[in-house]
Amino acid sequence: MEIAQIIILSLSALLLTFVGIGRLSNPVKTYAKSSGINLPKDKDLMNEMRGIAAVMLTAGLMITLGIFISEFRLTSIVIGILIFLGFAIGRIISSSADGKPNKMIAQGLIFELVLGSANLVAFLLVF
Repeated sequence: MEIAQIIILSLSALLLTFVGIGRLSNPVKTYAKSSGINLPKDKDLMNEMRGIAAVMLTAGLMITLGIFISEFRLTSIVIGILIFLGFAIGRIISSSADGKPNKMIAQGLIFELVLGSANLVAFLLVF
């Protein structure tokens, strides 16, 4: 049980940390490469994109703590649930309201659902 939780947290932390760093350091290039979205270099939009990226990076670092500090593991799992299922729910609502996104974004939804569900299973294993 503990090994499964550590694996789930490791995958979650890696994804959030790397995506957070990439989008924080160069949102235009990272969004084009990972999502197929060409962002205009608008200072207000860049501010919003970097803000979300910082949340992702911080969540990744917080989840990392749960890998090494067992007392923090439950908190890390809850962060993983909130971030991944939160993004997934937002994407599902957007698909319904705005139309089907491109293939790369749809793949992102799959990863979010898988990791969000995995974190949820890890949470349920605690009880």
